[in-house]
Amino acid sequence: MTTRLCDIQRVARRLGVRASELELHGRYKAKIDLSILDRLGPRRGKYVLVTAMTPTPMGEGKTVTTIGLSMALNRLKRSAVATLRQASLGPLFGAKGVGTGGGACQIVPADDVNLHLTGDMLAVEVANNLLVSFVENTIFHGNPLDIEPSSILIKRCLDVGDRALRRITYTLKAKTGPVDVTTGFEITAASESMSVLTLSRDFADMRRRLKDLVVARDREGLFLTAHDVKADGMMAAVLKDALKPNLVQTSENTPCLVHTGPFANVSVGTCSIVADRIGLGLCDYVITESGFGVDCGGEKFFDIKCRYSGLSPDVCVLVCSVRGLKAQCPRLRIVPGVEPDPALFREDLAAMEDGLANLKRHIENVRLFGVPVVVCVNVFATDTRPEIERVRAKAKEFGAADAVVSTAWRDGAAGALELAHSVEKTAQLGQARFKFLYEDDVPLRDKITRVAQKVYGAGSVDFTAKAEEDLMSYEAAGYGRLPVCIAKTQFSFTAEEHLKGAPDGFRFPVKDVRLAAGAGFVLAHASLSQTMPGLPVAPRGEKIDVDPTGRITGMD
Repeated sequence: MTTRLCDIQRVARRLGVRASELELHGRYKAKIDLSILDRLGPRRGKYVLVTAMTPTPMGEGKTVTTIGLSMALNRLKRSAVATLRQASLGPLFGAKGVGTGGGACQIVPADDVNLHLTGDMLAVEVANNLLVSFVENTIFHGNPLDIEPSSILIKRCLDVGDRALRRITYTLKAKTGPVDVTTGFEITAASESMSVLTLSRDFADMRRRLKDLVVARDREGLFLTAHDVKADGMMAAVLKDALKPNLVQTSENTPCLVHTGPFANVSVGTCSIVADRIGLGLCDYVITESGFGVDCGGEKFFDIKCRYSGLSPDVCVLVCSVRGLKAQCPRLRIVPGVEPDPALFREDLAAMEDGLANLKRHIENVRLFGVPVVVCVNVFATDTRPEIERVRAKAKEFGAADAVVSTAWRDGAAGALELAHSVEKTAQLGQARFKFLYEDDVPLRDKITRVAQKVYGAGSVDFTAKAEEDLMSYEAAGYGRLPVCIAKTQFSFTAEEHLKGAPDGFRFPVKDVRLAAGAGFVLAHASLSQTMPGLPVAPRGEKIDVDPTGRITGMD
């Protein structure tokens, strides 16, 4: 695909950003200064969340749909902006690939967006790792805070996949003698510093969150924060510019804000509150997305991001595909890194019928939050009309306000016009009656149980003794009103990625919990979800190179 890029200053003017609010990073990318928040009035635009059914390793087109919908609305003469997460280098060089869409619906300049953009990922990495160093330095210099070394919560981070760093042991020198510490690295997108950046409403809010970020306990069991080790101010200085959203454009020159990149299976899985606030103050429509399915990024968007932003969506677009529904059929084997079953690409109404239970539960999950659903069937070349029409009919039967098709990957904005009309009609009806799944004063254990039972379909939740003990200590310390963020596989409603469809009545494990007071949630690990991914047998990075003209190859 060849795209004629507009100068970013022209894109900014179209968005409504003044020259004094724009910080240029070359001709085609820029940052937006947070001073813009001071002049923007109350929310102007409609807020549209794009989420999806349970994903497959092939991807079902959620980012393509987000980009295509924003372009289609602009073609209808509505001002619209897409707000998206920034890609992590770990998946880029590993298995997942680029995070800028595809076909006729891409974010450009794609190479810049996928690689370093304006350096935000590095800023998060540096801020996080400085914090760990300050904690250890305090212990080395006499340990005046009486930190218990085995209780250090913060891990170092790195924006690559490296399984060898998941678990490490090192010797920490202290005046009382050497201490062996067992810890590990996590990928930058999974760090609490990334979540702090994502969930901050403005600079003052980020400064408060950094101050409250819990780093360890003392020997009496009391929680110690970044402020206690005198690292919060330094972190704020490092992250000051990283809190400013990045402005780029789509393949049809529609404005796009790309900012922050937490994963949805182990973190909050959405772009920044700041980006959405700016978009809603400038545009008729903000099209944002959450990672993976409704059970992962969607629930966290509703229960965590909306709780802190004070914003709620007018409509939710739920992306599905015929092949994705077939992939939920137990007799078809879909494994990451392995060639998909050829049956996915042949008409098979029976296999698709097996997968419709998955779509049904995702529709019901969105409606739990009082948000109307428009199902978007992302069309692939191998889909047949009987299959597509069956999905549309069943989606409406399951409670969707509408079900439309999209060919945005092939046709760009033109392929998403039906979706744009449907979204606009649904949003204008004003039927959203947003509600959280739980209120702040519900005990942490009950919040986790409610998500597992109401959203995942679990029959019961099994907490380890350590998890129970930690939850009680968090509540005793005053953290009981925080929302919960559950880390689990994205490939199933359960904690076991091989269980397809919409299982019911299963036992859901909570193996350990972690306090993320700066980000503003309690993280519950339901499985062996790794916060530091490894590389596959044949990493995508093997194909990436630079030709003699300096053009990067192998990124598509």
